[in-house]
Amino acid sequence: MTRIVVVGATGNVGTALLRRFRDAGADVVGVARRRPDLRAQPYDSALWHTVDVGAPDAIDRLTAVFRGADAVVHLAWALQPTHDIPAQHRTDVTGTANVLAAVAAAGVPQVVVASSVGAYRGVDVDGKRTPVDESWPADGIPTATYSIHKAENERAMDVFEREHPEVVVTRLRPGLVFQRDAAAEIRGLFLGHLVPMRVVRWIRWAVLPLPYPFVFQAVHADDLADAYWRAIDRKARGAFNIAATPRAHAAADGAGVRDARSGPRATRSGPRARHADLAAAPAAHRRRLGGHRGRCADHAHGPCARGARLGGTAQRRGRHA
Repeated sequence: MTRIVVVGATGNVGTALLRRFRDAGADVVGVARRRPDLRAQPYDSALWHTVDVGAPDAIDRLTAVFRGADAVVHLAWALQPTHDIPAQHRTDVTGTANVLAAVAAAGVPQVVVASSVGAYRGVDVDGKRTPVDESWPADGIPTATYSIHKAENERAMDVFEREHPEVVVTRLRPGLVFQRDAAAEIRGLFLGHLVPMRVVRWIRWAVLPLPYPFVFQAVHADDLADAYWRAIDRKARGAFNIAATPRAHAAADGAGVRDARSGPRATRSGPRARHADLAAAPAAHRRRLGGHRGRCADHAHGPCARGARLGGTAQRRGRHA
């Protein structure tokens, strides 16, 4: 039985991974700062440890948890507190360094790290019309904290790969990740908790004119979780975009968040992923997104990613496409 440790297993993506790994028959260990309600699904399917990945003792504690694992998936990330970038850096960057150090110390053969299309170098409007592959520079957008931190982690993984060639390092770079169970959390990040759900329900029927740079890519959490499983099952090494080429241009249908459709996937040696696309949330460009330095307009300079493949069989549409 494959033993997988998921760091940051209680979040939006983590809960989807717990479901997918459970269905695959894997032995799952969850790591989080706070222990979830073990009576509730999908948390009841894992053995749990509480570790703060940014703490001074994190490497020793994580090493003990990682011993005997076939793979470690690192998802832990801080989007809050919005006003405290050093606190975000402690979890996002120091935490990732601690996870990588513990993987090496524990002798884990594979680590799968949640990167993002947000790690890519920014482009102008014309550049956004041409999807980029995994060779595009992952040095970030210098005015957006989220992108800066993802780019720092990409550099840390570059160093780790050189120093530990025996470890399979997998980087998944998805677009925005959505699922119904995380709707309240996602609403808070994009619209703030003061916006009632009844307003959101009205917005989804509205046709919202947005400039082309505000077209973003996304993936359903369950389809992204399937990509994570494929990466582990195939021991896929390297970076993989998990996103579709967007079809929404100057005008965006707010219902796209609810009814995302998959676009064509580019073939690539390695993983195949199932994915979806949508336009940006209507208010996202008018406020700071999840506490990142700079407006969401800065994130709009990010390129569109060409989707990768995880597996060598014929392409399939995602379950949520």
